[in-house]
Order: sequence, then structure tokens, then C-alpha cells
Amino acid sequence: MGGTSGPRQIRLPRPQDLDRARHGGPAAGKNGVLLDLSTLPLDDRPTYAMLGRGETSGVFQLESTGMRDVLRGLKPDTLEDIIAVVALYRPGPMDNIPSYIKRKNGEEEVVYLHPDLESILKETYGILIYQEQVMQAAQIMAGYSLGGADLLRRAMGKKIQAEMDEQRAIFVQGAKARGTAEAKASEVFDQIAKFAGYGFNKSHAAAYALVAYHTAYLKANHPVEFMAATMTYDMHNTDKLAAFKVELRRLGIPLLGPDVNHSEAQFSVEDGAVRYALGAIRNVGEAAMAALVAERTANGRFRSLADFVSRIDPRLVNRRLLENLIKAGALDSLHPDRGALMANVEVLMRHAQTAAEDRASSQSSLFGGPGSGGVPLKLAPATAWSVTETLTREREAIGFYLSAHPLDVYGEALERLDVVPLALLAGHLRNGGSGGVRLAVTPGARKERIGKSGNRYAFVEMSDATGTVEGMMFSEVLALSRETLDLGRPLLVRVDARLEGEEVRMLIQGVELLDDAVARATHRIKVTLREASPVPALRDLLSRDGVGNRTVILVAVLEDKEVEIRLKDGFALKAQTLAALRDLPGIVGVREV
Repeated sequence: MGGTSGPRQIRLPRPQDLDRARHGGPAAGKNGVLLDLSTLPLDDRPTYAMLGRGETSGVFQLESTGMRDVLRGLKPDTLEDIIAVVALYRPGPMDNIPSYIKRKNGEEEVVYLHPDLESILKETYGILIYQEQVMQAAQIMAGYSLGGADLLRRAMGKKIQAEMDEQRAIFVQGAKARGTAEAKASEVFDQIAKFAGYGFNKSHAAAYALVAYHTAYLKANHPVEFMAATMTYDMHNTDKLAAFKVELRRLGIPLLGPDVNHSEAQFSVEDGAVRYALGAIRNVGEAAMAALVAERTANGRFRSLADFVSRIDPRLVNRRLLENLIKAGALDSLHPDRGALMANVEVLMRHAQTAAEDRASSQSSLFGGPGSGGVPLKLAPATAWSVTETLTREREAIGFYLSAHPLDVYGEALERLDVVPLALLAGHLRNGGSGGVRLAVTPGARKERIGKSGNRYAFVEMSDATGTVEGMMFSEVLALSRETLDLGRPLLVRVDARLEGEEVRMLIQGVELLDDAVARATHRIKVTLREASPVPALRDLLSRDGVGNRTVILVAVLEDKEVEIRLKDGFALKAQTLAALRDLPGIVGVREV
């Protein structure tokens, strides 16, 4: 979709077709509705309504935070509005954006440089936006030829004084001959010259705007397919994929985890949801995942874990790749215990190698056929991962928390702490909210530096279920917080945040364990378990801190129903104990309510 020539049809819902169309390549496909980009309506109400709300994540040219603010103010309703925004949203012309919006909305009088220029400036509410308008103004006011007007435009762009003086004389003389006073002609020349240095070619802006509109149309009218295509294009950029996960949540579109029996190598559409791409898992390789999908297509879904490992090619699916498939949850449908799978990786690889040797001896095709699927596969007993470890390992393989986030277990407790979700922080600041805010986050990478004064400072990555940010921490706070940060536990962080352009900058003022903060605001804890095995260890942990005023409710998951049991005693339950509860094998969840 990046050019104006070549095939302009796309077929939905295959995301690779959207991807190709987005970049000007040919479109193909077997399923869905065939769309001809040249016939898409340019007055689609859902598209303009979406643009007016600034919901442009993934939309070509229009997805930056600042651009979204402009769109929310402008409420575009024609392609001309989008063309103008594309031309204006650059250093220099940006100063005219507030006036353009006010004039369009009838909040500011439209004033023209000269009455004779109304015909060429009416569409832009009296504001010079395009280079073509410079040339037309010279032709109308001063009688320039088309070639002469182009020379004027070039001279103004170069700002060479000698050439500017020469062009001023020509312009003023021509304008005087057509009835404009010399002073007014010189004033208009100065205003045009000021603009001409950064004027944008309208034909270029129109090309960009048309692609932007087409992209927006696809998102507004085919959001699931659009998001799958967009995520495929950025499938190796985990920061963008994390942002698109947030966008999918806002759109109400489920994001299904990677699955060797359902995922494609790229992101795909599945029953109104986006299915995570196998090729987007870290350190697996798109080619190896394409081969895995080809094997599944040729010989059917993998019937069991034994069937899977007997059909993979160990030359393509090595130990590291298999580990990342496990950590990402891509084998959950075959064996849901990721901890057991990781503990038995060597067993799985040996089984795969034996099956491959059997295929070779029987001259089976590479990466094809069920091989020795009948060979028994026995896994050694292993400790199940806790929820915390499961999410931590998943993040290692995916690049962000996918199936859940460590903060999800805190539920309503976060509301009582008055924290600001990261996705809403920029809007909070733009709307005049205080920069002193509290964030509930999980800490990520920490980069420590030594300043010129010899004091240490650090940049700390932080995330919640809605996004990821980086905060700066000076030496005094770093010294007080290092031990807490090293625990890797969820945190309540006090920051001083501000907007710099489109970026949120924040200085971390204080850090404490989120469990400590929640403990002060919460008196009831729900502990969910699916089996009785963790009960003895659970009893010991609950009694560790002695009697207190916190109520514990056990939630036993029995087949298709839940049974709640309220424990009689009250418990103190310090933060360390809550953390230990979450890490206890067999515990499904611990929530403050």
C-alpha cells in the first residue's frame, strides 16, 4: 500500500495480503472479501470517526502520540483534512496546526494574505501549507509564469539573499502592476518567503494521505485482519508487539497465545481473534516455524506430545528453540505443564533424534511423515512452575507478558492505591494532570551509570499490563531502592513525570514492594488452588506471621465449579509471605480483594 502504481487489490482476511498491499506489492489470497483499493469510498464515516478519536495505532503516518492529539482536535471528515495534516505535522508548519484546527471548527476567523489569494487558500482556511500554493500565489498576485513561479519557490527554499532580493523586486513590481500597493506586496512576499522554506509538495502529501486513509479504512472496517497484518509486519519488534497487544485489548479483540497446532509462522486470524505467530517467539527462526507449519499442514495436527517430537526435524528444532516454544506456551495444548517439559527437554530431543534416524533409515522425506510416533515417551517427574515463574519464563520467550501480567492478581487493590496505568499516563499529563503520580509496575532491566560527579544513577525499565516505560533514578533513591529492585517483585513507584514532545520522561522518587502497599489497603485475600497438594505448605505460610486482621478465603477449583472456604482465623500476612504464596507450586492465584 506504499505506492500508487501496481496491483491495488487486497483480499481479506489473510494478513500477509494486507502487509503486501500496505507496501505496494501484489495481493493474493484464497479466502475473504476482495477489496480494490481504488474503489474504497473516501467518505467512510467509521473511518473518519476512528480518526477523530485518535485511535490510530498502526495507521501509516498517523500513529504518533502528537498526531493523535491533532486528529482528536481536528476531527477530520475529508481526505483534504488528512492531506493537510500530513503536510503540517513537521517542524515549522506545526506552528500553524492550532489555527488550522480552530479555523476548521469555526473558532477563529479565516484571514487571507490578500483577497486575490482566497481562491487558492480557501481549502486550507487561509493558511499556506503546500508549495503549489506558493507558485499559484506568485502567478495570481504578480503575474509569474509557471516556470518563473518555480524559480521563486526554489529561491525561497535556498534562502540565498541575492536571489531573494532579485525575486522580491520581480514580485513587488508584478503585484504593483496588478493594483497592489508596494508595501502590501512586500509584506505578502515576506509571509510567503517565511513559509516557502518548509512548504510541502501537495502531491507528495496527497500520496501519503491516501495510503494513511486506506490503512485507516482497513483498521476501521476490518480490525482483526488489519491488526494481524500489522503485527506480522512488526513481528520482530517486541516493543511494538507489546503496544499492539494493548491496542487489541482496547478493540476487544482476543490475542490467542502461540500454539503449534493452531498458529502460523506469521500472525493469523482465527474466529474473530488474532493468533500469535510462532515466528514471533524469540530465537526460533521464522524458517524453522514455517517448516513446522508445513509439516502440520501435510500430515495433520500433532496428536500428542510424543507425536510432535517424533515429527520435528532436530536439525531445525534444536534444544534452544524447543525451550522457547515451551516457555512461550506453544506446547500447552499437548502438555500444559511447562515446568515438566523444561525439565525433560533432553528426553524430548532424544526422542526427536531417534524418530529422525528412523525416518532416515526408512528413506522418509525431510520433516515429513509421522516417523516413530509409536515410541513411548516417558517424562521424569518435575516440580510445576508457579504462576510467577510461568509468566517470567513466558516473558523471556515472547519479549513481554502475553497470557497474563504479574499485576493481574492484584485486581481491585490497585484502584484503592490510586495508580495511573502506563497507557493513560501521557493523556493524564496532556490533560493537565499532576506529574507526581504512583505507578504499579514490575521492574525489568536496570542500567546503572556513573555521572561526572562520581555519583551513580540508573535507568529502570518498568511495565504493567498496558505498556512499558523507562524511569531515571538518582543516586540517593537508587541506594535506598537497590535491594527492593533486586527482588524483581511488583512495585509501587512514586515518580515525577513530564511530557517532552511526545515522550513521557519520569524521575523515580521512591520505591516500595507493591505487596506492602496493598497490605495497608486490603484486608481480604483469595487463594485459588486446583488440588490439595499445596495445603500443608499453605498452612505453614499462613501461620508464619502470626495472628492479624487479614481474612483468607480459599477458592478450590473442582471440575467446572469453584468452592469458597473462609478460614476462621485472621492472619498478619506480610509482603514476603504473600510473595511466597504466589510462588507456591499448585497455587493458581493469590488476589487481594
